[in-house]
Amino acid sequence: MDPVAAVKEVDGSVMEGGGQILRVSAALSCITGSAIKITKIRAGRSTPGLRPQHLSGLQLVSDICSGSLQGATIGSTDISLTPGKIRSGSHVADTQTAGSVCLLLQVALPCALYADASSQLSLKGGTNAEMAPQIDYTVKIFKPIVEKFGLNFDCDIRMRGYYPKGGGEVMVTVNPVKELQAVTMTERGNITKIHGRAFVAGVLPFKLAKDMSAAAVRTIRKEIKELYINIQPLQEKDKACGNGNGIIIIAESSTGCLFAGSALGKKGVYADKVGIEAAEMLLRNIRHNGCVDEFLQDQLIIFMALAKGISRIRTGAVTLHTQTAIHIAEQLTQAKFTIRKCEDELSSNVNYIIECQGSGVTNHNL
Repeated sequence: MDPVAAVKEVDGSVMEGGGQILRVSAALSCITGSAIKITKIRAGRSTPGLRPQHLSGLQLVSDICSGSLQGATIGSTDISLTPGKIRSGSHVADTQTAGSVCLLLQVALPCALYADASSQLSLKGGTNAEMAPQIDYTVKIFKPIVEKFGLNFDCDIRMRGYYPKGGGEVMVTVNPVKELQAVTMTERGNITKIHGRAFVAGVLPFKLAKDMSAAAVRTIRKEIKELYINIQPLQEKDKACGNGNGIIIIAESSTGCLFAGSALGKKGVYADKVGIEAAEMLLRNIRHNGCVDEFLQDQLIIFMALAKGISRIRTGAVTLHTQTAIHIAEQLTQAKFTIRKCEDELSSNVNYIIECQGSGVTNHNL
């Protein structure tokens, strides 16, 4: 086959038009072995093109798949990736900024699953960064749910890093799979447990953690009266780089569904407000009666697309990030998605079932 004809073009400005298109496209290119060209990267953003965290993510994927990467510089709006063989072993990525280690994991994890042996990923940057999942979310929510697809990885937080310095480090060990299995999550059940952590790091006073926790508990109590809510205030010890404060609250259901609300403190924002923001986010994600929260939705799409068989996941309103991930997954794999609206007669809840006939990608390196 003529290699030029085999290059798949991805429009980086469609739909959500952000870094997520890069992550899903690069990972699927690596796994399927199809060369891609991504154009108009982050075209609609205030600073278009690649930012440092996008660049380190692309370089990480290229390293994992022994690929060749063209156009990969800060500010570049067009890149090409020609993947080679997926390599196990050690891989390092450093955003050099507070760019999110969780977003680095999002792009690297699917790739490492298709290696010939386990991989060690050393990811450096922000662990609790704005506009990205906090590492606590990745470990407590994303990990247990994504492992339902039949994969397994370990996450060791060596050092937490906060905006603007970053400086955090997470070591991730990923074991390869022969293939991913389809997942069904359609029954929410009842919320049985609510817990979390409110943290301060660096020079910030411990009182902030207590205030965030108390405000969050008060907010949740108004709506959920019967459960004991345990949000621990914590002073991060020496394992932190920079100053930061934040909160993550997790709800568990009787069927094993997990939901979260989280927020990070900013200069000049009262701690109470941070706690309330996280609590309201959690409550919003419990109300729709879906099985995943709005942040997990789009992160599961690539695994549904790669898995063998039909996956079904009940969600709240389908986010633009999710629609974008589906668009890219259908473009770069044989997966087929449908979204069905479900009206609940007894309440005003509207939720959706995202169904995917997975492409059943097999690991030929194992």
